[in-house]
Amino acid sequence: MVKAILFDLDGTLLDTSPDIRKLLNECLSAYGLPGITPEEAKRFIGDGARKLVERAVKGRDDFVERVLSDYIPKFAVCDNSLTRLFDGEDEFLRFAKGRGIKLAVVTNKPQKATENVCRQYLSEYSFDCLIGAREGLPLKPDPEGALSTLDRFGLSPDEALFVGDGETDVETAGRAKVRCVSALWGYRTREHLEAYGAEEFAENFDSLKKYI
Repeated sequence: MVKAILFDLDGTLLDTSPDIRKLLNECLSAYGLPGITPEEAKRFIGDGARKLVERAVKGRDDFVERVLSDYIPKFAVCDNSLTRLFDGEDEFLRFAKGRGIKLAVVTNKPQKATENVCRQYLSEYSFDCLIGAREGLPLKPDPEGALSTLDRFGLSPDEALFVGDGETDVETAGRAKVRCVSALWGYRTREHLEAYGAEEFAENFDSLKKYI
């Protein structure tokens, strides 16, 4: 029986790529660097802010620290005006909460930015735990964030699902020994995820119900 769902955030619970792209392009432009496209934003998201910036500067490694130092504090207070929930998400989250399932976010997005965007868009669903990137906690695919969340809930890995749209989520779930369902409404294709070992998929939030 599923007693908890651990969700990735960007591309899984929230379509944040438009806001991320807008803010990152402003930071890149300040240093005379070209912006990234919507498709690139989706491909670059998933491994934390540093990796995002490293990919966005496209080989101009001398700009990584400067762009990153601008991006992180601005992103923490981003107004998230372009961010949206995915189709069917509201119904699914209410369905899960109604069944007494604990809900958690386990993301590589910085902790303050995670709290900010979740407060804006997910507060009515009463998530039980928000785990973002912070000092002393390794990023996914290290399983520590997932496992510490389950410890907090007093649950074992076989009582949970890990739902995410990226290859990092597949690896995180595998290391934590939590069943993984890959979200095909996010930023990666089924073929891409299968190449990283994904075996179970949900086309949308409605089809995710069958796993719980």
